[in-house]
Amino acid sequence: MSTAKLTINLDALVANWRNLNAMTNCETAAVVKANGYGLDAGRVAKALAQAGARNFFVAAAEEGVALRRALGAGPGISVFSGHMDGDTRLLKDFQLTPMLNSLEQMLRHFESLPGHAFGVQLDSGMNRLGMEPAEWAAVGEIALGQSPVLLMSHLACADEPAHEMNAKQLKTFREMTSGIEVPRSLAATGGILLGPEYHFDLCRPGIGLYGGRPYLDALPVASLDLPVIQVRDLEAGESVGYGNAWIAKRPSRIATVAAGYADGLQRALMNTGIDTFAGETPCPIVGRVSMDLITVDVTALSDVPSHLSLLNERQGVDILADAAGTIGYEFLTSLGHRYARTYLG
Repeated sequence: MSTAKLTINLDALVANWRNLNAMTNCETAAVVKANGYGLDAGRVAKALAQAGARNFFVAAAEEGVALRRALGAGPGISVFSGHMDGDTRLLKDFQLTPMLNSLEQMLRHFESLPGHAFGVQLDSGMNRLGMEPAEWAAVGEIALGQSPVLLMSHLACADEPAHEMNAKQLKTFREMTSGIEVPRSLAATGGILLGPEYHFDLCRPGIGLYGGRPYLDALPVASLDLPVIQVRDLEAGESVGYGNAWIAKRPSRIATVAAGYADGLQRALMNTGIDTFAGETPCPIVGRVSMDLITVDVTALSDVPSHLSLLNERQGVDILADAAGTIGYEFLTSLGHRYARTYLG
C-alpha cells in the first residue's frame, strides 16, 4: 500500500480515560471536539461510552450533530460555543446542551427553547469565553431560575501546576458559584492533575485521553507509518530535496516516503533531530519536508522496510510537536485525511 497508515488504539484511549477517572471522586466526561482531536469523534466517543463515559463536549453545534448521529440517543452532548445564532433547530433536534456564554445567548436560549437543557460558562479569568463576575452577578438569578444543568469555567494555565493563575481562577470560580446547588466543572486534563480541589462535580479531560501532555503517564494512542516509495544511493557532496537543504557528508542511502506537510507533518520537522524508525533503528529525516514527500537517511539499515514509523511509543506526539515548534493538540488535529486509518480495540 502506497498510503501512509495512521493507527488509533482505542483500548489505549479508554485506558487513559479510566486512569484519569480513577484520580477523581466525581463524574469524568470526555472532550471530543475537532473530530476527536483528529482521530474520529464518533469512534472515540463510542469506545468511551462503552467504557462508561456519559457526557461529551464539542466545540460547536455542528460537531454535536455529527456526534449524536454516531452515538444515538442517551449520552449527553454539551456545546462549548453555547447557543449561537442559527443553532436553535440543531440544539433541539439533536438534544444538544449549550454552555451559554453571554446575556445575548441566554436571552436567545430562553426565548427560542424554553425548558431545553443548558449550562452556563463563567469567565474566571481566562478572558476568552463565558460570563465575567459582574455580568453573572447581574443575571445569575434569572439563569438559576431556569435550572441550568452545569456551571463551568476553564483554566488558562493548568499545564503549569505552579502557576499562580490556577489558584486565582479557583478562588474566582468558587466565589462566583458559592452556595449554588448546581453541578460545577472547572478541570480539563491539567485541572485533574492539579488535585481534588479543582475537580468539583465533573471533570472533562481532552488531550490526556489522546496521549498528550500534561498527562505524562498517558498511553500513546496514535501511531503513524509512512510507505517507502523509492531508495537511492548518494555520493558524498550530493544534495537532497528543495534548496539543496541537506548535503551528504559520506556515501548515503536515502529513502523517499509518502507524506508531507499536506498530511499535517510540518516543514519545521526538517533538521530538528526527528527520526523515523525501522523497528528500533532510528533513521533521521533529512532535507526539506515537502507537500507530499519526506526524505530519510536509511544508511544504517541493511534492508529498507516497506514502511518507516514516525509516530510511535519511542517518539510520541509531544516530541514531534516540540520539534515543529507547536503543541500536541495542533499536531494531532492537523493529521490529514489521506491516511489509511486503522482502529484497534
